[in-house]
Amino acid sequence: MGGGHHEPYKVPDYRIYKVEDIPQLATTQRALAAQGLKDPWLRNEVWRYDPKIWGTEKTRVRGFFLRGFKTGFAAFLVTIAATAVYDKMHPSEHGHHDH
Repeated sequence: MGGGHHEPYKVPDYRIYKVEDIPQLATTQRALAAQGLKDPWLRNEVWRYDPKIWGTEKTRVRGFFLRGFKTGFAAFLVTIAATAVYDKMHPSEHGHHDH
């Protein structure tokens, strides 16, 4: 089954993940060391905090709030222009009348 296809993913080398590269995990590692403890699996969490993969907190928040802004703003401008054109072509009959 599969006809000689390769794996759809490539497992990265475990040595590229270093706890020291992530400030939050380095703090955790130092706190454990101060109590004479060590978490041998802490390195497995490095990818979750890696800004190269996920970006910084600031870029994630900006992306969340600004996602779709360009499209939405363009739609807003088209709506305003279309409304103005429609109002010029079909003026309302219920304006102010002097009686």
